[in-house]
Amino acid sequence: MFLAWKGDHGPRHVHVYRGGTLVLKWDLENGKAMKGRATRRVLELIAALRREGLL
Repeated sequence: MFLAWKGDHGPRHVHVYRGGTLVLKWDLENGKAMKGRATRRVLELIAALRREGLL
């Protein structure tokens, strides 16, 4: 599950959950992990969501 809130603190980021547990907090502005570790698959999904204008 990918969650992003419009009114959340900066920098713009997305929270990534798996099985109800936070596994990654990804900084969209700087392209790096704020918490956790990104897998190649998660990075591909983030890129696809950005291309579609969903992030």
